Order: sequence, then C-alpha cells, then structure tokens
Amino acid sequence: MTEPKLNSALPAYSPAQALDHLTQADTVLAGLIARGRPIEPRPHEDLYLALLRAIVSQQISTKAAAAIWKKVQALFLPDGYPEPAVLLQLSDEELRAAGISRQKAGYLRAIADFAQQGQLDHAQLSQLDPEAFTQHLTQIKGVGRWTAQMLQMFALDQPDVFPEGDLGIQNAMRKHYGLQETGRALLRRMTELAEPWRPYRTLASKYLWQSLDNTPED
Repeated sequence: MTEPKLNSALPAYSPAQALDHLTQADTVLAGLIARGRPIEPRPHEDLYLALLRAIVSQQISTKAAAAIWKKVQALFLPDGYPEPAVLLQLSDEELRAAGISRQKAGYLRAIADFAQQGQLDHAQLSQLDPEAFTQHLTQIKGVGRWTAQMLQMFALDQPDVFPEGDLGIQNAMRKHYGLQETGRALLRRMTELAEPWRPYRTLASKYLWQSLDNTPED
C-alpha cells in the first residue's frame, strides 16, 4: 500500500476572497457568478461514506441513485450506516436485492477493505494536494480520477480542484467560452483558461456546473 505524501501548503480558504479573485480574474466567470446563486461550502468529513455513495451513483440518474442508496441503508439496521466489517460480510445476492450490480458490489467491498486498513483517515487525507489525493484513492478498485476529484470538491471542499475530464465542465466551457476544440486539445485549452482561477478552481467549477443546472450530487 502506497503511503500518501502530506502537503501542508494548501491555501487557506475564504469564500469572499475566492469570489473576489475569480471575478477579477475572468470576465466570463464574473458574469456567471453575478447571475448565479450563492454557493456555500459544505464539507462532509466521512470520506468512506462519500466514496460508497459515489460508487452507487455511477452511471445512473440522481433519482435512481437515491432510491438504491435507501435500499442499501436498509441492509444496515438500525442506523443505516454501512460499517466496513458488516459490508464485507454481505453476499452479492443481498447487495443485488438492494439494486447493486455484482461489479459495484466488488467496488463497495474494496472501499470497505481500504477503510478497515485505516486508509481513509480524514485528518490525513484532507492535507494532501490534489494529485496525491487522487493517486491514493485510485488504488481502490472502481475508484477513478473523476470520483477522487468529486470527493475533494464536495466531501473535503478543497479549494483548487479542476475536473477537466468532467462532461458538465466541458459543456459549460464550450458554451460560455465558445470553445471548438475536441479531445486533448480541448482539455489543454480548458486548463489554460482555468489557470487564472488558481487557487480557487473548485468554486469556479461549481459555478460552471450551476450555469448548466446539473451540479454533481455530493
């Protein structure tokens, strides 16, 4: 198991300062912020639970994910919390009855096993820089770069994450910045445009999602 490297140089986060910086750094973004709804930080300290929910939500609608998650919670009475040791004991059949595919069942067990090994400690992982965090979480089978970034942005509320591979971010930037590129050229151009947003690319991304009204569920 790779030991993640800590980074104590993460920027302090001030919502007011972030908005001021983004408004001055980018006129397009300034317009989105002015027309948009206020976005408040909502940190969620339980990375284990956030990971489980992210896997359940993969490739299905928000409504379907919510319904399946309720069924999953019903497997863990009385409080509905999927303790790792209990989750690891559930059979594929039990999880399938809650709407979890065999593949996703394997991913959920991988997360539970990772948690049991003490690899999802919030105090430690919240201090990692974005790339180190992503590398740490993608050791888990079924957890990719996008999932790791969503946890950074919504579960940890880290300030400077830019999910360039997210389809919603791509669509928003195509729309508002008139981008015509595709593939790697699009990703390079997006990254260039986002550079002035540092160190508050997370908030900028949330306003881009909001502009399309399809912010990922956390």
